[in-house]
Amino acid sequence: MTVALKSSEAAPKSSRAEKVRKVVSPGGIEAWLVEDYAVPLVAVEFAVKGGASQDPPGKAGAANLLAGLLDEGAGPYDSEGFHRALDEDAIEISFSAHRDNFHGRMQTLSRNVPRAFELLRLAVNEARLDAEPFDRVRAQISAGLRREANEPDHVASRVFREISYAGHPYGLPARGDLDTLHALDRDDLLDLRGKVLARESLKIAVVGAIDAPALAARLDEAFGALPRASLIAPTPAAVFKGVGERIVAEVDVPQSTIRFGRPGLERADPDFFAAMVVNHVLGGGVFSARLFREVREKRGLAYSVYSQILTYDHGAMVYGGTSTKNERAAESMAVIKEEIASLAADGPSEEELEKAKKYLIGSYALRFDTSTKIAAQLLALQTDGFGVEHLDARNAIIAAVTMDDARRAARRLFGDGELLVAVAGRPDGM
Repeated sequence: MTVALKSSEAAPKSSRAEKVRKVVSPGGIEAWLVEDYAVPLVAVEFAVKGGASQDPPGKAGAANLLAGLLDEGAGPYDSEGFHRALDEDAIEISFSAHRDNFHGRMQTLSRNVPRAFELLRLAVNEARLDAEPFDRVRAQISAGLRREANEPDHVASRVFREISYAGHPYGLPARGDLDTLHALDRDDLLDLRGKVLARESLKIAVVGAIDAPALAARLDEAFGALPRASLIAPTPAAVFKGVGERIVAEVDVPQSTIRFGRPGLERADPDFFAAMVVNHVLGGGVFSARLFREVREKRGLAYSVYSQILTYDHGAMVYGGTSTKNERAAESMAVIKEEIASLAADGPSEEELEKAKKYLIGSYALRFDTSTKIAAQLLALQTDGFGVEHLDARNAIIAAVTMDDARRAARRLFGDGELLVAVAGRPDGM
């Protein structure tokens, strides 16, 4: 696919990339910084490799539980004391475990930067993992899992993932299940923390009222004591399974929740951005998308229907879903398959292609309208393996997608049109 600019839409009115400064601390820790003094805030996003894919065997949910405990007491502060210290200076610190990465987030008023980075240092390096918050947070997660056990959305999604990535860490529940959660103990979390929290894969994005020298010093303060190298285990390539299968999980509800998908194109694939455009034509969450038009508007089969490309470090899928009356589930799935087959065979129309490109280009700016959003986008670029220049190149690449590119990507993305389908409910005819 050519990436030469083909329209004025692709040329950014101002460069986003030139606003990003790479800051390297005296200790060698790098961060991407956007200085912005419009409001006296500083937003920090960071991540290391090794999320839920690093959960110990038979103990799914370990990374998620660890993420829930890092701000529940650290250093000299127990859980109540740590949260009181955050509240006193309006500092927000939180953590989350994704499939491939372990994330952290901090936001503070600029006048409280020293205190915020000190508390962040304690959470990252000296989280206590005390018994009381351990039991409490685990009980909260367990309660959520119990509530979801018979919710059709959760059931369909769980079944789909278990089959599509069977035998792979991506197929396991990121939050664990009731059995694996209660198999976890403090030593499991200490061991996991020692493996994943390291400077080797650390990516950091900072946006707000702080300059480069001040940030450099704070980076070493917060992260300098982490071990240099991580001890994470290699994650194998994920092979998508179950294409052509239809699995029904019976739930006594009047509507069926459907999840469908097949292998996708990974981020590094030359056709990835063309595939992103094609997927937007199919079910990108706008009124002009084919699935919205055919499933909702023309036939009234469902209120919402969508498709997306999910990418991980070691795999990718096209993934979509809808909910409809039990008696119309088979019809809904037939319409979805028909539209996928049509795109695979013929690609989008010229009008569809241009509308999709314009939307994807025009809506990109909405990801950069707050400090926290900008920091999140800068971190995502780093963890996805893109350089800072992608901030400007991204729209040019999309603008350059031709009809030939789109047709080729559609053939590769949708293949023979066969799907793995997981349904929760009592669907007629399925």
